[in-house]
Amino acid sequence: MAENRASTNEETYGEGVPCWVDAQLPDVEAGKRFYGELFGWTFQEAYGSAVWALLDGDRVAALAPKTDGRMPTVWTVSFATPDAEALARRLTAAGGRLITDPYPVGDLGTAALATDPGGAVFGLWQPGTHRGFGRRRAPGTFVWAELYTRDTAAANAFYGDLFHDALFGSGAAPDFGRADVTEVFPAEMPPHFVAHFGVADLDDALGTVRRLGGRVQAPPFTASYGRVAVVTDNQGASFALLQR
Repeated sequence: MAENRASTNEETYGEGVPCWVDAQLPDVEAGKRFYGELFGWTFQEAYGSAVWALLDGDRVAALAPKTDGRMPTVWTVSFATPDAEALARRLTAAGGRLITDPYPVGDLGTAALATDPGGAVFGLWQPGTHRGFGRRRAPGTFVWAELYTRDTAAANAFYGDLFHDALFGSGAAPDFGRADVTEVFPAEMPPHFVAHFGVADLDDALGTVRRLGGRVQAPPFTASYGRVAVVTDNQGASFALLQR
């Protein structure tokens, strides 16, 4: 029943809209315990060894085991596209790079992994039966993606060209910002995306993160889109908590 509800509530996302997040973890069971308590998520078998994270039956994320111990422990933000092959060609022509060419994920959709010209990693998702978030922009769900980069002007040009309608089109309401690395992180930190999850009370959520073995990477600060803190889970995956 939860699966049916999740499928029913999924939106159709335009190209360039953040439509999904997934975590690659050494220990998915430990991830289920951490995020289940932090966000109230429940879990359901998904594809391969991955699990859907559900909030009141709606799909909000996925947790997957790392297939190679050398891979980073990380949350990845994916952007929607109706044609992953075509977007991949545009992306490489604009100076980005493909880490993995578009590949099918069963009947769920087509995925690819890429970097922008600065090296920040993100995903592409062409939907099949899985369109993306069943719920977003609420406590316990994805609410924002922030790209920390060394060159915001270049990032704005790259993503503005790649995802123009989602960022700047008529009626656009993007959940995607760009900021200088040094605004939050040390200058030596490589460019990267940070997935933001909503919380009702940031201070309470930070207490829960610490109690569960996570740590605070960047203490609370005020951004244009809300009050934010960047944290890591108990396996080292970074993400942000956002109170609006």
